[in-house]
Amino acid sequence: MIKPSEKAGQGARGSTVGRIEAALLEDISAGAMAPGTRLDEVKLTERFGVSRTPVREALTRLTAQGILVPGEKRGVQVAEYSREELAQMFESMHEIEAACARIASQRLTLLSRAEIENAQAACVAAAEKGELVGYLRANEEFHSAIYRATGNPYMAQIASDFRRRTGPFRAKKFASKADMVASAQSHRDLIAHIFSEDSRAASEGMRAHMTASFMQALAAN
Repeated sequence: MIKPSEKAGQGARGSTVGRIEAALLEDISAGAMAPGTRLDEVKLTERFGVSRTPVREALTRLTAQGILVPGEKRGVQVAEYSREELAQMFESMHEIEAACARIASQRLTLLSRAEIENAQAACVAAAEKGELVGYLRANEEFHSAIYRATGNPYMAQIASDFRRRTGPFRAKKFASKADMVASAQSHRDLIAHIFSEDSRAASEGMRAHMTASFMQALAAN
């Protein structure tokens, strides 16, 4: 029988593991960790102020998701993909993103509209300052807000998984401040299509947005 104190300890550790996992996912999806980057357990324990146990559990979880892969010397590193694999992943993501935009346009609420607008404002602010990591994170939140607007957590999870896996590769397309500004501006038409509540226009708008994004990402990798 597990004692209450043991349950509390397990809960605290689970919360710590989740915090580490979420932070690493954010770094990877925002391109702060490039493909092939080796994760150093010692440095991670110092960064998060914890022992190696929760760090290892977080890395194990990310490895199970395919975000990380086994590297040399029994360590792990950010997954790398061939151009063919990337093209296949982008093709799948293209379809899911278009579906999310279509459904979101039909189920918009005042809250979901505000979340999309706020995320876009953060994108514009980061782009104008030329802050790459800030822009990448704001851009992830922009798309995440659209996923949440579908009201379908299963679809949102699938879309988020693809964004995490392709994050380091998509990040490479932003070579300058101008690239970020152009990306933020491209959101405007997409938002207009989604907010029009015309599901077909929203889907086609997202397809156009993602096609341009993916072509740039493939060219940069």
